[in-house]
Amino acid sequence: MKTTDKDSCLILVSLLVKHGVRHVVISPGSRNAPLVVALAQCDAIEKTVVIDERSAAFIALGKASIVDGAVALVCTSGTAVLNYAPAIAEAYYRKLPIVVVSADRPMEWIDQDDSQTLRQYEALSHYVKRSYNIPSRCDNDTSRWYVNRVVNDAMLCALSGRRAPVHINLQLDEPLNVRKPAEATHWTERFIGHVAPGRILTDSELTHLVERLSSPNKVLVIGGFHKPDTLLNESLGRLAMMPNVTVLCESIANIHNRLFIDSIDSTLSILDDEGKRSLTPDVVITFGGALVSRFVKQYLRNYRVGEHWHVGMTDNTIDCFQSLTLRIDMEAGSFFAQIADAMRESVDSDYSARWHEVAREARQLHDKYVSSIPWSDMSAMSVIMSMLPHDCNLQLSNGTSIRYAQLFSSRDIRRSDCNRGVSGIDGCTSTAIGASTVYDGVTVLITGDMSAQYDIGALTVDCIPPRFKMIVMCNGGGGIFRFISSTSNQPELEEYFVVKRHFPLQQMAEAYGFRYFEADSEESLRHNFQNFMEVSDRPSIMAVHTPAEESAEVLRGYFKRHAR
Repeated sequence: MKTTDKDSCLILVSLLVKHGVRHVVISPGSRNAPLVVALAQCDAIEKTVVIDERSAAFIALGKASIVDGAVALVCTSGTAVLNYAPAIAEAYYRKLPIVVVSADRPMEWIDQDDSQTLRQYEALSHYVKRSYNIPSRCDNDTSRWYVNRVVNDAMLCALSGRRAPVHINLQLDEPLNVRKPAEATHWTERFIGHVAPGRILTDSELTHLVERLSSPNKVLVIGGFHKPDTLLNESLGRLAMMPNVTVLCESIANIHNRLFIDSIDSTLSILDDEGKRSLTPDVVITFGGALVSRFVKQYLRNYRVGEHWHVGMTDNTIDCFQSLTLRIDMEAGSFFAQIADAMRESVDSDYSARWHEVAREARQLHDKYVSSIPWSDMSAMSVIMSMLPHDCNLQLSNGTSIRYAQLFSSRDIRRSDCNRGVSGIDGCTSTAIGASTVYDGVTVLITGDMSAQYDIGALTVDCIPPRFKMIVMCNGGGGIFRFISSTSNQPELEEYFVVKRHFPLQQMAEAYGFRYFEADSEESLRHNFQNFMEVSDRPSIMAVHTPAEESAEVLRGYFKRHAR
Protein backbone atom coordinates (compact mmCIF):
# COMPACT_ATOMS: atom_id res chain seq x y z
CA MET A 1 0.00 0.00 0.00
CA LYS A 2 1.30 3.44 -0.93
CA THR A 3 0.32 6.68 0.74
CA THR A 4 1.35 10.34 0.50
CA ASP A 5 4.94 11.37 1.11
CA LYS A 6 3.81 14.37 3.23
CA ASP A 7 4.70 13.40 6.79
CA SER A 8 2.67 16.28 8.21
CA CYS A 9 -0.48 14.70 6.72
CA LEU A 10 0.40 11.25 8.10
CA ILE A 11 1.07 12.63 11.58
CA LEU A 12 -2.18 14.60 11.55
CA VAL A 13 -4.35 11.64 10.48
CA SER A 14 -2.68 9.34 13.01
CA LEU A 15 -3.37 11.76 15.85
CA LEU A 16 -6.97 12.37 14.77
CA VAL A 17 -7.56 8.67 15.30
CA LYS A 18 -5.71 8.55 18.63
CA HIS A 19 -7.79 11.46 19.94
CA GLY A 20 -11.03 9.67 19.09
CA VAL A 21 -12.02 11.22 15.77
CA ARG A 22 -14.12 8.72 13.82
CA HIS A 23 -15.77 10.98 11.24
CA VAL A 24 -14.35 13.44 8.71
CA VAL A 25 -16.14 15.51 6.08
CA ILE A 26 -13.98 16.20 3.04
CA SER A 27 -14.42 18.72 0.25
CA PRO A 28 -12.21 17.76 -2.71
CA GLY A 29 -9.47 19.96 -4.12
CA SER A 30 -5.91 19.98 -5.37
CA ARG A 31 -3.88 21.42 -2.50
CA ASN A 32 -5.49 19.07 0.04
CA ALA A 33 -4.85 15.98 -2.14
CA PRO A 34 -2.05 14.60 0.09
CA LEU A 35 -4.27 14.87 3.15
CA VAL A 36 -7.16 13.20 1.32
CA VAL A 37 -4.82 10.35 0.31
CA ALA A 38 -3.73 9.88 3.93
CA LEU A 39 -7.35 9.83 5.10
CA ALA A 40 -8.36 7.43 2.34
CA GLN A 41 -5.80 4.91 3.64
CA CYS A 42 -7.16 5.19 7.21
CA ASP A 43 -9.85 2.59 7.93
CA ALA A 44 -10.51 3.94 11.43
CA ILE A 45 -12.17 7.12 10.14
CA GLU A 46 -15.44 7.22 8.21
CA LYS A 47 -15.17 9.63 5.28
CA THR A 48 -18.01 11.76 3.87
CA VAL A 49 -17.35 13.72 0.68
CA VAL A 50 -19.32 16.96 0.15
CA ILE A 51 -18.39 19.32 -2.69
CA ASP A 52 -19.91 22.51 -1.25
CA GLU A 53 -17.77 23.64 1.71
CA ARG A 54 -20.59 25.58 3.38
CA SER A 55 -22.84 22.52 3.35
CA ALA A 56 -19.92 20.29 4.35
CA ALA A 57 -19.29 22.34 7.49
CA PHE A 58 -22.92 22.13 8.60
CA ILE A 59 -22.96 18.39 7.92
CA ALA A 60 -19.91 18.08 10.19
CA LEU A 61 -21.75 20.15 12.79
CA GLY A 62 -24.74 17.81 12.65
CA LYS A 63 -22.48 14.79 13.08
CA ALA A 64 -20.65 16.37 16.02
CA SER A 65 -23.92 17.18 17.80
CA ILE A 66 -24.99 13.52 17.80
CA VAL A 67 -21.69 11.67 18.33
CA ASP A 68 -20.74 14.04 21.18
CA GLY A 69 -17.11 14.04 20.10
CA ALA A 70 -14.70 15.64 17.68
CA VAL A 71 -15.41 15.61 13.93
CA ALA A 72 -12.78 16.67 11.39
CA LEU A 73 -13.46 18.95 8.43
CA VAL A 74 -11.02 19.11 5.50
CA CYS A 75 -10.84 21.59 2.62
CA THR A 76 -8.41 22.80 0.01
CA SER A 77 -6.69 26.20 -0.25
CA GLY A 78 -8.17 29.55 -1.21
CA THR A 79 -11.69 30.71 -0.39
CA ALA A 80 -12.78 27.19 0.62
CA VAL A 81 -12.13 27.73 4.33
CA LEU A 82 -14.09 31.01 4.33
CA ASN A 83 -17.23 29.03 3.49
CA TYR A 84 -16.89 27.27 6.83
CA ALA A 85 -17.49 30.44 8.85
CA PRO A 86 -21.29 30.20 9.43
CA ALA A 87 -21.17 26.60 10.62
CA ILE A 88 -18.03 27.10 12.72
CA ALA A 89 -19.62 30.11 14.42
CA GLU A 90 -22.64 27.95 15.23
CA ALA A 91 -20.39 25.14 16.49
CA TYR A 92 -18.49 27.58 18.71
CA TYR A 93 -21.62 28.70 20.53
CA ARG A 94 -22.98 25.16 20.71
CA LYS A 95 -19.64 23.97 22.14
CA LEU A 96 -19.06 21.35 19.45
CA PRO A 97 -15.42 20.28 18.87
CA ILE A 98 -14.98 20.47 15.09
CA VAL A 99 -11.37 20.22 13.90
CA VAL A 100 -11.02 22.38 10.80
CA VAL A 101 -8.07 21.42 8.61
CA SER A 102 -7.43 23.73 5.67
CA ALA A 103 -4.71 22.96 3.15
CA ASP A 104 -2.67 26.02 2.21
CA ARG A 105 0.17 27.18 -0.05
CA PRO A 106 3.59 27.69 1.55
CA MET A 107 3.68 30.97 3.48
CA GLU A 108 6.22 32.58 1.14
CA TRP A 109 3.59 32.60 -1.63
CA ILE A 110 0.82 34.28 0.33
CA ASP A 111 -0.18 37.70 -1.10
CA GLN A 112 2.00 37.14 -4.17
CA ASP A 113 -0.79 37.17 -6.78
CA ASP A 114 -0.43 33.45 -7.31
CA SER A 115 -3.47 31.19 -7.50
CA GLN A 116 -5.42 30.74 -4.22
CA THR A 117 -2.87 32.58 -2.09
CA LEU A 118 -5.06 34.44 0.38
CA ARG A 119 -4.52 34.76 4.13
CA GLN A 120 -6.03 31.54 5.52
CA TYR A 121 -4.29 31.40 8.90
CA GLU A 122 -6.62 32.82 11.59
CA ALA A 123 -9.39 33.29 9.01
CA LEU A 124 -11.78 31.76 11.57
CA SER A 125 -10.08 33.21 14.65
CA HIS A 126 -13.23 34.78 16.12
CA TYR A 127 -15.07 31.44 16.14
CA VAL A 128 -12.43 28.90 17.17
CA LYS A 129 -10.66 28.38 20.46
CA ARG A 130 -7.29 28.56 18.76
CA SER A 131 -5.70 28.72 15.31
CA TYR A 132 -2.60 26.73 14.34
CA ASN A 133 -0.32 27.23 11.34
CA ILE A 134 1.84 24.27 10.28
CA PRO A 135 4.71 25.10 7.90
CA SER A 136 5.25 23.20 4.67
CA ARG A 137 8.61 21.75 5.71
CA CYS A 138 8.33 18.44 7.55
CA ASP A 139 11.43 16.48 6.58
CA ASN A 140 13.50 16.04 9.78
CA ASP A 141 12.95 15.04 13.39
CA THR A 142 12.65 18.60 14.65
CA SER A 143 9.97 19.57 12.14
CA ARG A 144 8.10 16.28 12.68
CA TRP A 145 8.24 16.84 16.45
CA TYR A 146 6.75 20.29 15.92
CA VAL A 147 3.86 18.99 13.82
CA ASN A 148 3.19 16.26 16.36
CA ARG A 149 3.14 18.73 19.24
CA VAL A 150 0.92 21.21 17.42
CA VAL A 151 -1.67 18.61 16.40
CA ASN A 152 -1.74 17.09 19.90
CA ASP A 153 -2.23 20.57 21.33
CA ALA A 154 -5.03 21.35 18.87
CA MET A 155 -6.90 18.19 19.78
CA LEU A 156 -6.51 18.76 23.51
CA CYS A 157 -7.66 22.35 23.06
CA ALA A 158 -10.81 21.29 21.17
CA LEU A 159 -11.76 18.54 23.62
CA SER A 160 -10.87 19.95 27.04
CA GLY A 161 -12.62 22.55 29.17
CA ARG A 162 -15.21 24.41 27.15
CA ARG A 163 -15.33 22.32 23.98
CA ALA A 164 -15.19 24.26 20.73
CA PRO A 165 -13.77 24.20 17.19
CA VAL A 166 -10.07 24.65 16.41
CA HIS A 167 -8.44 25.49 13.08
CA ILE A 168 -5.30 23.80 11.74
CA ASN A 169 -3.94 25.52 8.65
CA LEU A 170 -1.64 23.03 6.95
CA GLN A 171 0.84 24.38 4.40
CA LEU A 172 1.71 21.89 1.67
CA ASP A 173 4.29 22.42 -1.04
CA GLU A 174 4.53 20.80 -4.45
CA PRO A 175 4.72 18.16 -5.74
CA LEU A 176 1.43 17.03 -4.24
CA ASN A 177 1.10 13.65 -5.95
CA VAL A 178 4.17 11.74 -4.76
CA ARG A 179 3.38 8.49 -2.97
CA LYS A 180 5.55 6.19 -0.89
CA PRO A 181 5.14 2.87 0.93
CA ALA A 182 3.17 3.32 4.15
CA GLU A 183 5.37 3.23 7.21
CA ALA A 184 4.87 4.35 10.78
CA THR A 185 7.26 6.74 12.47
CA HIS A 186 7.71 7.72 16.09
CA TRP A 187 5.94 11.00 15.40
CA THR A 188 2.79 9.38 14.02
CA GLU A 189 2.55 7.25 17.14
CA ARG A 190 3.31 9.76 19.92
CA PHE A 191 -0.01 10.62 21.58
CA ILE A 192 -0.22 13.23 24.34
CA GLY A 193 -3.02 12.44 26.77
CA HIS A 194 -4.84 14.72 29.17
CA VAL A 195 -6.21 14.33 32.69
CA ALA A 196 -8.70 16.92 33.95
CA PRO A 197 -10.13 16.18 37.41
CA GLY A 198 -13.84 16.96 37.44
CA ARG A 199 -14.98 20.12 39.17
CA ILE A 200 -17.14 19.54 42.24
CA LEU A 201 -18.51 21.94 44.81
CA THR A 202 -16.71 22.05 48.14
CA ASP A 203 -18.73 21.37 51.27
CA SER A 204 -18.79 25.06 52.16
CA GLU A 205 -19.82 26.09 48.63
CA LEU A 206 -22.55 23.47 48.58
CA THR A 207 -23.87 24.47 52.00
CA HIS A 208 -24.02 28.13 51.02
CA LEU A 209 -25.80 27.49 47.71
CA VAL A 210 -28.34 25.08 49.20
CA GLU A 211 -29.20 27.65 51.86
CA ARG A 212 -30.02 30.14 49.11
CA LEU A 213 -32.26 27.59 47.39
CA SER A 214 -34.17 26.36 50.41
CA SER A 215 -37.76 27.36 51.21
CA PRO A 216 -39.21 29.91 51.48
CA ASN A 217 -37.02 31.21 48.65
CA LYS A 218 -38.68 30.82 45.24
CA VAL A 219 -36.39 29.08 42.75
CA LEU A 220 -36.84 29.03 38.98
CA VAL A 221 -34.60 26.77 36.85
CA ILE A 222 -34.56 27.50 33.10
CA GLY A 223 -33.01 25.20 30.50
CA GLY A 224 -31.82 26.38 27.09
CA PHE A 225 -30.52 24.12 24.33
CA HIS A 226 -28.55 21.17 25.67
CA LYS A 227 -27.58 17.67 24.64
CA PRO A 228 -29.49 14.79 26.26
CA ASP A 229 -27.99 14.09 29.69
CA THR A 230 -29.35 11.32 31.92
CA LEU A 231 -27.73 12.68 35.09
CA LEU A 232 -29.05 16.19 34.44
CA ASN A 233 -32.56 14.89 33.69
CA GLU A 234 -32.71 12.75 36.83
CA SER A 235 -31.26 15.45 39.10
CA LEU A 236 -33.64 18.13 37.87
CA GLY A 237 -36.52 15.69 38.30
CA ARG A 238 -35.64 15.39 42.00
CA LEU A 239 -35.34 19.17 42.36
CA ALA A 240 -38.70 19.70 40.66
CA MET A 241 -40.32 17.69 43.45
CA MET A 242 -39.41 20.48 45.87
CA PRO A 243 -42.44 22.72 46.52
CA ASN A 244 -40.40 25.90 46.07
CA VAL A 245 -38.65 24.88 42.81
CA THR A 246 -40.03 25.16 39.27
CA VAL A 247 -38.22 23.90 36.16
CA LEU A 248 -38.96 25.56 32.81
CA CYS A 249 -37.36 23.98 29.76
CA GLU A 250 -37.33 24.62 26.06
CA SER A 251 -37.99 21.78 23.62
CA ILE A 252 -34.30 21.70 22.63
CA ALA A 253 -33.14 21.46 26.26
CA ASN A 254 -33.75 17.72 25.87
CA ILE A 255 -34.89 17.12 29.44
CA HIS A 256 -38.19 15.32 29.98
CA ASN A 257 -40.28 14.90 33.11
CA ARG A 258 -43.96 15.44 33.89
CA LEU A 259 -42.85 17.92 36.57
CA PHE A 260 -41.10 20.16 34.02
CA ILE A 261 -43.01 22.94 32.27
CA ASP A 262 -41.94 22.53 28.65
CA SER A 263 -44.14 25.13 26.90
CA ILE A 264 -42.64 28.37 28.19
CA ASP A 265 -44.15 30.81 25.71
CA SER A 266 -47.60 29.24 25.98
CA THR A 267 -47.47 29.50 29.77
CA LEU A 268 -46.03 32.99 30.12
CA SER A 269 -48.28 34.49 27.46
CA ILE A 270 -51.42 34.10 29.60
CA LEU A 271 -49.96 35.96 32.59
CA ASP A 272 -50.75 39.61 33.20
CA ASP A 273 -48.38 41.95 35.04
CA GLU A 274 -49.70 41.02 38.47
CA GLY A 275 -49.35 37.31 37.71
CA LYS A 276 -45.79 37.72 36.49
CA ARG A 277 -44.85 39.80 39.51
CA SER A 278 -46.23 37.24 41.95
CA LEU A 279 -44.25 34.44 40.30
CA THR A 280 -40.96 36.33 40.05
CA PRO A 281 -38.32 34.09 41.62
CA ASP A 282 -35.84 34.96 44.34
CA VAL A 283 -33.22 32.86 42.54
CA VAL A 284 -33.15 31.93 38.87
CA ILE A 285 -30.69 29.30 37.65
CA THR A 286 -30.01 28.93 33.93
CA PHE A 287 -28.14 26.21 32.07
CA GLY A 288 -27.63 25.33 28.42
CA GLY A 289 -27.32 27.67 25.47
CA ALA A 290 -29.18 30.72 24.20
CA LEU A 291 -32.92 30.77 24.89
CA VAL A 292 -35.42 30.82 22.04
CA SER A 293 -38.23 32.24 24.16
CA ARG A 294 -38.45 36.01 23.95
CA PHE A 295 -41.21 35.87 26.59
CA VAL A 296 -38.97 34.53 29.34
CA LYS A 297 -36.15 36.92 28.44
CA GLN A 298 -38.46 39.93 28.56
CA TYR A 299 -40.07 38.67 31.76
CA LEU A 300 -36.84 38.34 33.72
CA ARG A 301 -35.39 41.58 32.37
CA ASN A 302 -38.50 43.52 33.38
CA TYR A 303 -39.07 41.83 36.74
CA ARG A 304 -35.59 41.76 38.19
CA VAL A 305 -34.73 38.72 40.27
CA GLY A 306 -32.70 38.84 43.46
CA GLU A 307 -30.10 36.38 42.20
CA HIS A 308 -29.25 34.82 38.83
CA TRP A 309 -26.83 31.91 38.60
CA HIS A 310 -25.60 30.55 35.27
CA VAL A 311 -24.25 27.00 35.21
CA GLY A 312 -22.01 25.64 32.46
CA MET A 313 -18.53 25.46 31.02
CA THR A 314 -18.01 28.84 29.41
CA ASP A 315 -15.23 31.30 28.64
CA ASN A 316 -17.61 34.25 28.94
CA THR A 317 -19.70 35.82 31.65
CA ILE A 318 -23.25 35.38 30.33
CA ASP A 319 -25.67 37.97 31.73
CA CYS A 320 -28.64 37.69 29.38
CA PHE A 321 -31.18 38.87 31.98
CA GLN A 322 -28.97 41.76 33.17
CA SER A 323 -29.07 40.40 36.72
CA LEU A 324 -26.25 37.81 36.94
CA THR A 325 -24.83 37.34 40.44
CA LEU A 326 -23.01 34.01 40.19
CA ARG A 327 -21.15 32.20 37.41
CA ILE A 328 -20.73 28.46 38.07
CA ASP A 329 -18.17 26.81 35.78
CA MET A 330 -19.39 23.23 36.03
CA GLU A 331 -21.20 20.76 33.82
CA ALA A 332 -24.91 21.20 34.53
CA GLY A 333 -25.49 17.53 35.31
CA SER A 334 -22.78 17.42 37.98
CA PHE A 335 -23.94 20.69 39.56
CA PHE A 336 -27.61 19.79 39.85
CA ALA A 337 -26.78 16.26 41.07
CA GLN A 338 -24.88 17.72 44.03
CA ILE A 339 -27.61 20.25 44.73
CA ALA A 340 -30.38 17.63 44.54
CA ASP A 341 -28.49 15.34 46.93
CA ALA A 342 -28.15 18.12 49.49
CA MET A 343 -31.61 19.72 49.26
CA ARG A 344 -34.08 19.05 52.06
CA GLU A 345 -37.73 20.08 52.24
CA SER A 346 -38.31 22.37 55.18
CA VAL A 347 -40.78 25.24 54.97
CA ASP A 348 -43.93 24.67 52.96
CA SER A 349 -44.17 26.59 49.68
CA ASP A 350 -46.83 26.84 46.99
CA TYR A 351 -44.46 28.34 44.38
CA SER A 352 -44.23 25.21 42.23
CA ALA A 353 -47.96 24.54 42.57
CA ARG A 354 -48.84 28.05 41.36
CA TRP A 355 -46.60 27.70 38.29
CA HIS A 356 -48.15 24.34 37.45
CA GLU A 357 -51.65 25.75 37.84
CA VAL A 358 -50.79 28.43 35.27
CA ALA A 359 -49.27 25.79 32.99
CA ARG A 360 -52.43 23.65 33.20
CA GLU A 361 -54.62 26.63 32.38
CA ALA A 362 -52.32 27.55 29.49
CA ARG A 363 -52.52 23.99 28.13
CA GLN A 364 -56.33 24.02 28.31
CA LEU A 365 -56.45 27.36 26.48
CA HIS A 366 -53.90 26.05 23.97
CA ASP A 367 -55.98 22.96 23.21
CA LYS A 368 -59.17 24.99 22.93
CA TYR A 369 -57.56 27.53 20.59
CA VAL A 370 -55.85 24.98 18.36
CA SER A 371 -59.07 22.97 18.00
CA SER A 372 -60.89 26.08 16.71
CA ILE A 373 -58.41 27.53 14.20
CA PRO A 374 -58.56 27.12 10.43
CA TRP A 375 -55.92 25.30 8.36
CA SER A 376 -52.65 27.15 8.98
CA ASP A 377 -49.05 26.68 10.06
CA MET A 378 -50.16 26.18 13.65
CA SER A 379 -52.80 23.54 12.90
CA ALA A 380 -50.33 21.72 10.64
CA MET A 381 -47.65 21.77 13.36
CA SER A 382 -50.19 20.47 15.87
CA VAL A 383 -50.83 17.42 13.67
CA ILE A 384 -47.14 16.86 12.89
CA MET A 385 -45.98 17.08 16.52
CA SER A 386 -48.67 14.63 17.61
CA MET A 387 -47.71 12.08 14.95
CA LEU A 388 -43.92 12.10 15.28
CA PRO A 389 -42.47 8.76 16.42
CA HIS A 390 -41.18 8.82 20.00
CA ASP A 391 -37.70 7.61 19.09
CA CYS A 392 -37.04 10.16 16.34
CA ASN A 393 -34.35 12.81 16.28
CA LEU A 394 -36.25 16.05 15.58
CA GLN A 395 -34.29 18.76 13.78
CA LEU A 396 -35.83 22.24 13.53
CA SER A 397 -34.84 25.07 11.24
CA ASN A 398 -34.64 28.66 12.43
CA GLY A 399 -37.58 30.94 11.76
CA THR A 400 -41.10 29.82 12.56
CA SER A 401 -40.33 26.09 12.80
CA ILE A 402 -38.52 26.29 16.14
CA ARG A 403 -41.00 28.86 17.48
CA TYR A 404 -44.02 26.71 16.68
CA ALA A 405 -42.33 23.64 18.16
CA GLN A 406 -41.90 25.59 21.42
CA LEU A 407 -45.68 25.78 21.77
CA PHE A 408 -46.17 22.02 21.81
CA SER A 409 -44.97 19.51 24.40
CA SER A 410 -41.84 17.64 23.34
CA ARG A 411 -41.91 15.27 26.31
CA ASP A 412 -42.40 12.19 24.14
CA ILE A 413 -39.71 13.02 21.56
CA ARG A 414 -36.32 11.42 22.15
CA ARG A 415 -34.24 14.42 21.06
CA SER A 416 -34.77 17.87 19.53
CA ASP A 417 -32.09 20.11 18.02
CA CYS A 418 -31.83 23.46 16.28
CA ASN A 419 -28.95 25.73 15.26
CA ARG A 420 -29.57 28.22 18.07
CA GLY A 421 -25.92 28.94 18.81
CA VAL A 422 -26.11 31.93 16.48
CA SER A 423 -29.63 31.22 15.10
CA GLY A 424 -28.67 31.38 11.43
CA ILE A 425 -31.11 30.34 8.72
CA ASP A 426 -28.28 28.93 6.61
CA GLY A 427 -27.29 25.30 6.88
CA CYS A 428 -30.34 23.89 8.69
CA THR A 429 -30.86 21.14 6.10
CA SER A 430 -27.18 20.23 5.97
CA THR A 431 -27.02 20.06 9.77
CA ALA A 432 -30.00 17.72 9.89
CA ILE A 433 -28.50 15.53 7.16
CA GLY A 434 -25.22 15.34 9.06
CA ALA A 435 -27.08 14.33 12.22
CA SER A 436 -29.02 11.65 10.32
CA THR A 437 -25.81 9.99 9.09
CA VAL A 438 -24.74 9.10 12.64
CA TYR A 439 -28.16 8.44 14.24
CA ASP A 440 -29.52 4.92 13.84
CA GLY A 441 -33.17 5.93 14.06
CA VAL A 442 -35.33 8.30 12.02
CA THR A 443 -34.27 11.94 11.72
CA VAL A 444 -37.11 14.37 10.95
CA LEU A 445 -36.35 17.91 9.80
CA ILE A 446 -39.13 20.51 9.97
CA THR A 447 -38.13 23.55 7.96
CA GLY A 448 -39.67 26.50 6.17
CA ASP A 449 -39.63 27.05 2.44
CA MET A 450 -37.22 29.99 2.77
CA SER A 451 -34.83 28.00 4.96
CA ALA A 452 -35.06 25.07 2.56
CA GLN A 453 -34.22 27.25 -0.43
CA TYR A 454 -31.28 28.79 1.41
CA ASP A 455 -29.67 25.36 1.82
CA ILE A 456 -31.06 23.55 -1.22
CA GLY A 457 -27.59 22.35 -2.22
CA ALA A 458 -27.67 19.97 0.73
CA LEU A 459 -30.07 17.74 -1.21
CA THR A 460 -27.31 16.93 -3.70
CA VAL A 461 -24.94 15.18 -1.27
CA ASP A 462 -24.48 11.42 -1.53
CA CYS A 463 -24.53 10.65 2.19
CA ILE A 464 -28.27 11.16 2.86
CA PRO A 465 -29.63 7.96 4.46
CA PRO A 466 -33.12 6.59 3.72
CA ARG A 467 -34.13 7.29 7.33
CA PHE A 468 -33.94 11.07 6.70
CA LYS A 469 -37.38 12.72 6.51
CA MET A 470 -37.80 16.40 5.56
CA ILE A 471 -41.01 18.39 6.12
CA VAL A 472 -41.14 21.74 4.32
CA MET A 473 -43.73 24.25 5.53
CA CYS A 474 -44.65 26.00 2.29
CA ASN A 475 -46.32 29.19 3.47
CA GLY A 476 -45.21 31.68 0.86
CA GLY A 477 -41.64 32.11 2.07
CA GLY A 478 -40.51 33.91 5.21
CA GLY A 479 -43.55 33.37 7.42
CA ILE A 480 -41.64 34.70 10.41
CA PHE A 481 -41.48 38.14 8.78
CA ARG A 482 -45.29 38.28 8.63
CA PHE A 483 -45.39 37.80 12.39
CA ILE A 484 -42.53 39.68 14.06
CA SER A 485 -43.16 43.37 14.80
CA SER A 486 -40.04 44.68 13.06
CA THR A 487 -41.28 43.59 9.62
CA SER A 488 -44.96 42.58 9.75
CA ASN A 489 -46.31 46.12 9.25
CA GLN A 490 -43.69 47.35 6.82
CA PRO A 491 -45.10 48.33 3.38
CA GLU A 492 -42.08 46.61 1.82
CA LEU A 493 -42.96 43.27 3.46
CA GLU A 494 -44.21 41.38 0.41
CA GLU A 495 -41.58 42.69 -1.99
CA TYR A 496 -38.41 42.57 0.09
CA PHE A 497 -38.85 40.26 3.08
CA VAL A 498 -40.90 37.27 1.97
CA VAL A 499 -40.06 35.09 -1.00
CA LYS A 500 -43.09 34.30 -3.13
CA ARG A 501 -41.37 32.85 -6.17
CA HIS A 502 -42.34 29.34 -7.20
CA PHE A 503 -40.35 26.75 -5.28
CA PRO A 504 -40.15 23.60 -7.46
CA LEU A 505 -39.80 21.26 -4.50
CA GLN A 506 -41.41 18.27 -6.19
CA GLN A 507 -39.10 18.49 -9.20
CA MET A 508 -36.06 18.81 -6.93
CA ALA A 509 -37.15 15.88 -4.79
CA GLU A 510 -37.58 13.68 -7.83
CA ALA A 511 -34.31 14.85 -9.38
CA TYR A 512 -32.33 13.96 -6.26
CA GLY A 513 -34.02 10.64 -5.56
CA PHE A 514 -36.38 11.54 -2.72
CA ARG A 515 -39.86 10.15 -2.28
CA TYR A 516 -42.27 13.09 -2.46
CA PHE A 517 -45.52 13.78 -0.58
CA GLU A 518 -47.84 16.77 -0.27
CA ALA A 519 -50.52 18.00 2.11
CA ASP A 520 -52.78 21.03 1.94
CA SER A 521 -55.30 20.22 4.69
CA GLU A 522 -55.45 18.43 8.01
CA GLU A 523 -57.09 15.44 6.33
CA SER A 524 -54.43 15.09 3.63
CA LEU A 525 -51.66 15.59 6.19
CA ARG A 526 -52.97 12.84 8.44
CA HIS A 527 -53.58 10.58 5.46
CA ASN A 528 -50.11 10.98 3.93
CA PHE A 529 -48.01 11.20 7.07
CA GLN A 530 -47.78 7.47 7.76
CA ASN A 531 -46.66 6.74 4.19
CA PHE A 532 -44.16 9.58 4.44
CA MET A 533 -42.69 8.14 7.64
CA GLU A 534 -42.61 4.48 6.61
CA VAL A 535 -39.33 2.63 6.14
CA SER A 536 -38.10 2.94 2.57
CA ASP A 537 -34.95 2.63 0.50
CA ARG A 538 -35.01 6.39 -0.18
CA PRO A 539 -35.24 9.56 1.95
CA SER A 540 -38.52 11.46 1.87
CA ILE A 541 -39.74 15.03 1.48
CA MET A 542 -43.22 16.28 2.34
CA ALA A 543 -44.45 19.72 1.28
CA VAL A 544 -47.12 21.09 3.64
CA HIS A 545 -48.95 23.96 1.94
CA THR A 546 -50.49 26.54 4.26
CA PRO A 547 -51.93 30.04 3.67
CA ALA A 548 -49.44 32.80 4.46
CA GLU A 549 -51.45 35.70 5.85
CA GLU A 550 -53.90 33.47 7.70
CA SER A 551 -51.04 31.60 9.39
CA ALA A 552 -49.54 34.85 10.68
CA GLU A 553 -52.93 36.03 11.94
CA VAL A 554 -53.55 32.72 13.72
CA LEU A 555 -50.17 32.95 15.47
CA ARG A 556 -50.83 36.53 16.57
CA GLY A 557 -54.21 35.46 17.89
CA TYR A 558 -52.62 32.67 19.90
CA PHE A 559 -50.72 35.12 22.09
CA LYS A 560 -53.84 37.22 22.63
CA ARG A 561 -56.08 34.30 23.54
CA HIS A 562 -56.23 35.08 27.25
CA ALA A 563 -54.49 36.96 30.05
CA ARG A 564 -54.82 36.13 33.73
